[in-house]
Amino acid sequence: SAAAARLEGSKAFAKRVMADAGVPTARSRVATAPAQAAAALDEFGAPYVVKADGLAAGKGVVVTDDRRTALDHAAECGRVVIEEYLDGPEASLFVITDGTTAVPLPPAQDFKRVGDGDEGPNTGGMGSYTPLPWLPAGTVEQVMAEVVEPTLARMRTLGTPFAGLLYVGLALTEAGPRVVEFNARFGDPETEAILPRLRTGLGALLHAAATGALADRGAPEVSDEACVGVVLAARGYPGSPVKGCVIGLPPAPDGVHVIHAGTALDDRGRLVSAGGRVLVVVATGADIADARERAYAHIARIDFTDGFARSDIASQARLDAIAARLG
Repeated sequence: SAAAARLEGSKAFAKRVMADAGVPTARSRVATAPAQAAAALDEFGAPYVVKADGLAAGKGVVVTDDRRTALDHAAECGRVVIEEYLDGPEASLFVITDGTTAVPLPPAQDFKRVGDGDEGPNTGGMGSYTPLPWLPAGTVEQVMAEVVEPTLARMRTLGTPFAGLLYVGLALTEAGPRVVEFNARFGDPETEAILPRLRTGLGALLHAAATGALADRGAPEVSDEACVGVVLAARGYPGSPVKGCVIGLPPAPDGVHVIHAGTALDDRGRLVSAGGRVLVVVATGADIADARERAYAHIARIDFTDGFARSDIASQARLDAIAARLG
């Protein structure tokens, strides 16, 4: 329902629900005026995390060490949630629920910054991969028990039960998993990597969620394969992407497919760029390295002069660094 979807539509509402349900998340303040924003920034310190309270197409969050940038973003948005910074690798967990029973899909990790090494501004996502070999054992079960179930229980108490797809954005801190945000839908680019591994019919799962019958279905069946998705974006993204560039798209080999996110046909019937994130190249493989190699090999075959992609999506160096950080 629209009321339940406020878990995504209002960061402030989601924070209240989490506080009432005892869900672990970052400390936060709601600010509607410059003085309130400045006080909250000073309370939590840098890095500053400023989130537009409403929907912002994946671009409403600013994480910066620059206080002026943080204040400017707060002023531009009007009503914001300012949080303490959560230090730790992030993970995404999608949960299908009928409001009472909930079943998780495989966790994934996405890459929000536009440039290699997590440099540059936030985007809607530049790529993702699954599974997460560095994820501590029992994390999914812990999140279901400490985050998902209490949140769903609180929503039922409020008279607005949440049924559908709950996205849980997580930071894996030294103190344990903490919720970064909720979404009330599938979100890309993680969905593009997760769904190829799903062996249980997605339609049947969603129908069970819609009809209150998830308890009768059991856990979804998931492939042992890995999956990596890499976004090809247009030059200028996430600011003002260049549009109209002709794209030469060769046939994809087995185990690879291409999702059109921002394309169109011009008056000559040619495929052209028509958005910021233009294509997502998705590959499955025996492991992450195999899937990654297939994805980047196909990207190299695509003729897209104004296109660019991060070169470090699911790189082994990144996976090793996360594993070392988590001990």
